Amino acid sequence: MTRKPTGDLRRGWTTGACATAATKAALARLWGGAFPEAVTITLPRGERPCFALAHRAADDGWAEAGITKDAGDDPDVTHGALVIARVRAAPGGVTFRAGPGVGRVTKPGLPIAPGEPAINPVPRDMMRAVVEEAAASYGKDADIEITLSIPGGTEIAKKTWNPRLGIADGLSILGTTGIVRPFSCAAWIASIHRGIDVARAAGLDHVAGCTGATSERVVQALYGLPDHAMLDMGDFVGGMAKYLAKHPVPRLTVGGGIGKITKLAQGARDLHSARSQVDFAALAQQFPGKALDSANSALDAFEKAGPDYPRAMAEMAKNVIDQELEGTGTLVDVVVIDRAGRVLAQAG
Repeated sequence: MTRKPTGDLRRGWTTGACATAATKAALARLWGGAFPEAVTITLPRGERPCFALAHRAADDGWAEAGITKDAGDDPDVTHGALVIARVRAAPGGVTFRAGPGVGRVTKPGLPIAPGEPAINPVPRDMMRAVVEEAAASYGKDADIEITLSIPGGTEIAKKTWNPRLGIADGLSILGTTGIVRPFSCAAWIASIHRGIDVARAAGLDHVAGCTGATSERVVQALYGLPDHAMLDMGDFVGGMAKYLAKHPVPRLTVGGGIGKITKLAQGARDLHSARSQVDFAALAQQFPGKALDSANSALDAFEKAGPDYPRAMAEMAKNVIDQELEGTGTLVDVVVIDRAGRVLAQAG
C-alpha cells in the first residue's frame, strides 16, 4: 500500500522530459565531443529543470546518455527507471526507434499509429526541438535517429495499462507538460480516455468500467468481453462518463461492489473514500423501518435491508449514468458484485 506523504508534495518529471534531457546530453557528446555533467531543458510551459546524467556511453558514430526518472512524491511505477537516449546521424530528419524496455503501438486509437514506438507526440516535439537547437549550435544537419530504451521497462510495463491499450513489449514515453504532479487524478483519467479511444477504433460495441479487480473479472466473464473492452475506471466514473458523452459507444456496463455503487447511486462521480461518502440518512428514508441511519457501511446497510437494497442501488446508479450519457444512444447496465464475486443485482 502506498503511503501518502505529509506536508508539501514534491513534483517530478515525466519519461518524456527525461528522454529529452538524455537526448540533449547525448548530442553534446556526439557533436561536441564531451558529455556535460548535467543538462537543462525547456518544458512546454516554459519551466527549465536541470537533470544530472546517470549513464554515459559512446563509440564511433553514436552516443547515449541516461537520466534516472524522479517522479517526486507521486506513486509512479516508473520512479527510479533509467531513461536512455542513443543518438546517431541518419538521413530523414529526426526519427525515433524503440530500444529495449520501450513499447511499440499495436492497436489504433492512440495518438501514435500502430507499428510506431510508443513515444507520444509532445515528447517527440521536445526531442526534435533539442536536436534542432543543437544542430544550429554545432553547425550540423538535424538528421538524427533517436533510440530510447529503459532497462527493465518490459517488466515495469506489466504494472501499467500498456498491455490493455495495445502497447507491447515495454513502457511509453509520456508527458504533455513534462511535469509529474503528485497524486494527480489526471494520469488515470487520461488512461481511461485512451482506453475508450482504442475500443472505438477497434469497432467495439460494448465496453465496461469497473471499480476493482473482482468486479472487472466478473463483468468480463459475464459478457465475454475482450481485454481492450475493459476500461480501467476505478473510482473515476465521472471522468469515464464525461468522455463517453463526447465519444459514445453503443453499450456500457458499469460494475462494482455495493459500497461504490451506492455512492454512484447517490450521485457521486468520484467514488474514492476520501472524496465521497454514503449518505446513510438518505438510505434510511428510502428503506423505512430498516434502521439504515445507524449502518456503519454500505455492506451493513445491505445486510439490514436485504436483496431489495442492491437492486435499488443498481437502478439508481443506472439512472445517474443515463443522465450523464443523455442523447448519446448508449445503452447502460449496472452490475453489483460482492467481494466473493457473486452478482447481487443487475439493472438495464
